[in-house]
Amino acid sequence: MAENDMEHWYADGVATFGDRLEAARAAAQLSQKDLAMRLGVRDSTVKAWEADEWEPRANRMQMLAGMLNVSMGWLMAGVGEGIPAPHYGAAAPKVQVTMAELSRLRQQLQALGQEVALVERRLAAELHEVLP
Repeated sequence: MAENDMEHWYADGVATFGDRLEAARAAAQLSQKDLAMRLGVRDSTVKAWEADEWEPRANRMQMLAGMLNVSMGWLMAGVGEGIPAPHYGAAAPKVQVTMAELSRLRQQLQALGQEVALVERRLAAELHEVLP
């Protein structure tokens, strides 16, 4: 992988917010529990952020960036000061392609989950109209 390709390792199309948070936390040698304690949140909150189930509010995002020594732009979108790309040797291009595919699938899954929730709410409203 060319050197200029390495700087895009954590870009939005390749990695999610949760991926970048987990990588920055690991680079800072912090456990999820340690990071949660420093932020004053539950470790389940950090787990949910890393799983892309939730996103932190702006004040927590700013605290995360400072604690992990990365920019907020990098955490949110993979742009700006972040951590170096991992070194996978000759396998790096294949790993990056697979990570991009996984990220795309996660985004599709999240969109489908939102669509299912809308249909469920519509069904509940329709049933409420039909059933006494």
